Amino acid sequence: MKTSHFSFDLPEELIAQFPADRRGDSRLLKLDRSDKSLSHHNISEVASLIPGNSLIVFNNSKVRKARLLAVSETGGKVEFLLIKPMSDDGPSTEWLAMVSKAKKQKVGKRYSFPGGIEGEIISVQDDGRLVRFSEAVGDEWLHENGHIPLPPYIKREDEFADAERYQTVFSEKTGSIAAPTAGLHFNQPILDDIAARGIETAFVSLHVGRGTFLPVRTDDIEDHKMHSEDYEISDETAEKINRAVSENRPILAVGTTSVRTLESEAARIGRRGVEAGRRSTEIFIYPGYRFGLVDHMITNFHTPESSLLMLVSAFAGKEAIDTAYKTAVEERYRFYSYGDAMLIL
Repeated sequence: MKTSHFSFDLPEELIAQFPADRRGDSRLLKLDRSDKSLSHHNISEVASLIPGNSLIVFNNSKVRKARLLAVSETGGKVEFLLIKPMSDDGPSTEWLAMVSKAKKQKVGKRYSFPGGIEGEIISVQDDGRLVRFSEAVGDEWLHENGHIPLPPYIKREDEFADAERYQTVFSEKTGSIAAPTAGLHFNQPILDDIAARGIETAFVSLHVGRGTFLPVRTDDIEDHKMHSEDYEISDETAEKINRAVSENRPILAVGTTSVRTLESEAARIGRRGVEAGRRSTEIFIYPGYRFGLVDHMITNFHTPESSLLMLVSAFAGKEAIDTAYKTAVEERYRFYSYGDAMLIL
């Protein structure tokens, strides 16, 4: 199967540059896989559209202000995106990063960062540059000196409001360089409606890294390699998921990151279920994949030729997704991170 098979035409004006005026006001396109029918709703209706005995699994990872603007020793402006620290316990002097104008950023080159911190590239790796800072950099420093890492298709600088709107209301564990965007639609009234209907919820933590958003650059999708991302499942969440499995209740994953976490576990242990713990995943889900744990999904509308579009095509069927996306364009749905949502039952 070719990457080009997952291309589609999208008018530029449908790429959302800002979130909806109010969280919880986005549109929701429902796709029923049983009869391929489509219907139009608002995300505020979601609790009434899903089976009442569902277990909903959210990703509670929090986006760090990982985008840094630096000046090189030759005076050039360089942008750094800090992917992850090399130390697991608190601030670190060494971080794996992506850099702009990458071919010019060589080992030994030095940079001035905000707050008087200096940095130097100490190695070039397959997944980025290893940067050593003159002082340990942690989330407190990044909160003061970094920027929200909005995706490149949002053609503007981050604003004050993005610090709140590019996080889910249940974000808790810092570590992502992009938001788990399907979760951005949920506000407290929607969560209260879910709880009032007796629908159970649980949280996993997958820290969104390069694996989620890098484009597929190979002609054959089977040749694409996903970058590793870290995830964590708590004892409480594992117990809820495994109980839902034993009771034959449907599991609804909010976002492709939640899907990848759950399916990574099901594939790892070789059965329908999960185990608590911290692990990493390079799972790449594309048509032909057989889902082991996820029954329903809420997701945003994804970019052409992306691994995320391939994942939802594997889940719902490529033909059904093609029709749904064509309908979304015709009906002027908003696309990508700050766009509208899709419920696949």
